[in-house]
Amino acid sequence: MNGFQVNGLCAGYGGKLVINGLSFSLAGGRIMGILGANGSGKTTLIRSICGIVRHTGECLLDGVGLEGLSARQLAQQCSYIPQRSGIAIDISVLDVVLMGFNAQLGLLQQPTAAMKQRAMEALEKVGIGTLASHNYLQLSEGQKQLCILARTLVSPGSLLLMDEPESALDFHYRYHTLALIRDWVRADERYALVALHDPMLALNFCDELLLLKDGQSLGVLHPATDSAAVMEDMLSSIYGSVTLVSCADKSGAKHLVMLREGGGKR
Repeated sequence: MNGFQVNGLCAGYGGKLVINGLSFSLAGGRIMGILGANGSGKTTLIRSICGIVRHTGECLLDGVGLEGLSARQLAQQCSYIPQRSGIAIDISVLDVVLMGFNAQLGLLQQPTAAMKQRAMEALEKVGIGTLASHNYLQLSEGQKQLCILARTLVSPGSLLLMDEPESALDFHYRYHTLALIRDWVRADERYALVALHDPMLALNFCDELLLLKDGQSLGVLHPATDSAAVMEDMLSSIYGSVTLVSCADKSGAKHLVMLREGGGKR
């Protein structure tokens, strides 16, 4: 059975549920954005799927339950990009990217020349190829996010889980990052779940939008086909009254802009 499915997921901390009975599915070659206010459960959902947070329910990737996989098997199937990498040792940018091959290497086995070449190509693709020999800890937070994205681009998994990857990036790299993820997903019918802080980025790059409130789903939007009225109604449940406007850039490409109603009032 192809596709990614989450069935009846419940998760939380200290006996308190943060995600309660969440179910959804995603077809290959598509990006699902996850939108919700602070505390809605976006991070808990992502961390549960990748096995960091204990949960009940099931997550199926092409018919295989992720809960039954070993840590190594899970790493071969899933890539996770948190808000902060957690890397706290002096290590080169290139070596961080080469970590993306760890699940394919045996104990004490070193990356091959071909792997190093692929890692360099990934760094060039995300825009920090000149930083390959730099100390990862000395990068800006945005550059660290790009380095971790490069690590993901070389990994073998088919499921990408990202927790607000745009939070530390400037305007240009926010759009560049989502475009790279979209290309990566579509190239081999992969899957991406991306928790996003910026709803306009989500509206313009994601195939589907899962809207969360208090750990439960308000529904799933399809920006390419849903009417503005339907999307405005659901998005207003999270952000307050909003209006969606379609506009074109200089090339003629269409984009959705979300306006907060009454946002200028004091």
